[in-house]
Amino acid sequence: MTTTVTTACVVCHSALWQDELGRMACRRCTDRISADLAALPGLYVQLGGALMPGSGAGGPAVSGSRTAPLPLRLAPLSLAARGGVVTVLQSWLVDVHELLGYPHPRWEGDLVGQCHQVVARLQLLLPWIAENHPAVDDFAHEVRRTRAECEQVITGERRGRTVAVACPCGATLRITLDTLGRRCTCGEQYGREALLSLPLAERRQV
Repeated sequence: MTTTVTTACVVCHSALWQDELGRMACRRCTDRISADLAALPGLYVQLGGALMPGSGAGGPAVSGSRTAPLPLRLAPLSLAARGGVVTVLQSWLVDVHELLGYPHPRWEGDLVGQCHQVVARLQLLLPWIAENHPAVDDFAHEVRRTRAECEQVITGERRGRTVAVACPCGATLRITLDTLGRRCTCGEQYGREALLSLPLAERRQV
């Protein structure tokens, strides 16, 4: 039986260095995942302060009334509540435990404590994830997207601008400055640097 050795990172699609061959994700993408994970516990705590209307962009919460509070902001609530940030991370940890044949992880304490626990465990298992997990690209993108969503609702800043670039085959790829890699419909794979070097797609005339 022939074993296929990966020669390109499945996250950013850049060629792997000689000592990275066989890994699913390159060291640079692994470091990005680690940094995104490390940022999440602090961001998660800040989500609690962003629940009240008027609390975005670093400003204080504004109730607008001394008798009845305004409804909570839905964006930070959806991220902070069960089913949000913590549940997303826990689902990935359960998946990794199942692949490794480990017992189902246990969650202790409140959601803030669980966020710290699951991030610490994922960081510990990240070397294995980067080398072996068949869906590490999905993991990397979901962790980065979760971090970006938290930062957006906390600061009130808009998401990064999307630009259209042209593949030599004629297809248009829509990317942002945070896009790590993309595969064109023609089959060509682009890493981040290669994507940013593509020419802008021409706007169609109406």
